[in-house]
Amino acid sequence: MTPSPKTISVLLLASLPSLSTPNFLAPVIVSAANAASGRLRIVLFSRLFDPDAISHTRNWDNVQRLLTYIYVQATKTAQDMDNPLLQVDVLLKGMSMQETLPEDIGEGCEVVYRVSGDVIAAALPPSLLELSHRYISATSDEGRTSPEASDDADILPMLPVVALGGTFDHLHAGHKILLSMAAWIASQKVIVGVTNATLLGSKSNAHVLESLETRKANVRTFLELFKPGLEYDIVTIDDVYGPTGWDPNIQGLVVSRETINGAEMIADYREKKQLPKLTVFIIDVISHTSSNITEEDLSLLRQTKMSSTHIRNWIAEREKQQQEAQTQRTEDRSKPVERGEFGWISPVV
Repeated sequence: MTPSPKTISVLLLASLPSLSTPNFLAPVIVSAANAASGRLRIVLFSRLFDPDAISHTRNWDNVQRLLTYIYVQATKTAQDMDNPLLQVDVLLKGMSMQETLPEDIGEGCEVVYRVSGDVIAAALPPSLLELSHRYISATSDEGRTSPEASDDADILPMLPVVALGGTFDHLHAGHKILLSMAAWIASQKVIVGVTNATLLGSKSNAHVLESLETRKANVRTFLELFKPGLEYDIVTIDDVYGPTGWDPNIQGLVVSRETINGAEMIADYREKKQLPKLTVFIIDVISHTSSNITEEDLSLLRQTKMSSTHIRNWIAEREKQQQEAQTQRTEDRSKPVERGEFGWISPVV
């Protein structure tokens, strides 16, 4: 039996001077993603991520654009390497003493990627200093301007309780953007509804769907890594509403642009039940080459780059290839053999 190739985990650390789309990081992300085969963890530091530094709700568009750009760069590289199972985590950390990295952040990592000349003015775990560091030159970022926050002054900087829902099968970059942004705007609690398996029978290659328990555990693990300290309520849902259909304490709802219809159904249902109206936050996506949101980008990323369907299809195809190879080996071994003219044994065909 051929041994499984060794999985390699990589850590990337970088500081951000603003919330602008960090195009300058592209070559660093690509280099780190090319080196990783199992997991790539990217930690972005900025004083803007310190507690109370900025309004999280008013900077919704800026932060989700930043996160999506980073995830798409890494995910595209993984796709180009035919490695859609590469786990990419993007974390946002401030510079204050309250924003500390866990001691085990580099556990299992073999190398730390850094930006040449970048000085991170935050305390790093001593364990990271023991790892090999590789410095990559960033591209020029001249002419960059800081994006403006939303002018909606009526909305709270953060909302106490935020909800979202989904299948979260084979947790990928698209899911993580959704989860990250929900945690970004929540100050106390995030409620995540995970779809029951009984509703997923029509999914393509449903036989490789992860179990409900696995999907819920993966959601919790990621959220606790992204923003420790919040309360996370991970629940099973059997319809579009979940807790939003009865919980009066929810203030915000996070949805993707392709599931806006579900948000409208929830709004109508809550109005009938005389529940408080929710503030809806919509996730868009960007391409790996542009920060402009287009229908072409949405279609491409939905079908391939950030899609559970694409991952399941990839897994199913790999399983099929392995089964065919095993069948061929079995057939080869079962063929009768005869001794050749010079004494070696060859199969009869």
